Amino acid sequence: MAQSLSKILMHLVFSTKNRETWLIDSLRPKLHAYLAGACRAVGSEAYRVGGIDDHVHIACTLPRTLTVSKLLEEIKKSSSAWVKEQNTQFGAFSWQAGYGAFSLGQSQLPALLDYIDNQREHHQSRTFKEELLDFLNRYGIEYDERYIWD
Repeated sequence: MAQSLSKILMHLVFSTKNRETWLIDSLRPKLHAYLAGACRAVGSEAYRVGGIDDHVHIACTLPRTLTVSKLLEEIKKSSSAWVKEQNTQFGAFSWQAGYGAFSLGQSQLPALLDYIDNQREHHQSRTFKEELLDFLNRYGIEYDERYIWD
């Protein structure tokens, strides 16, 4: 094949450091829009960004020219700087060091978008920790819980 083509759909999840509740109502919509733009800036199509006070979910594509870790590095680095610029109260903001990255098929995308859109309701009965451990178990990802949380 003369041309390199791909469409790899991903569900990215990451939290604020120590799951602190930095992502307040007045910041969250602007941050979600910024994260979508940060994805587009590196060639990723962002379908949806959402979350609550301590974490975000992103439905996006993996650009053909980037690794998963480089994609996350770029969007977390730029968005962290952006948050700090919004107000002096965010001066100590940072994202957790790690992330969750999960693949999905095209037919699963609508359910993921719905899931991201309903984060507030979803987290009335479930913590971020419970949610992440469920994803890791469903995807068969081995982990040592001592090293997941920072």
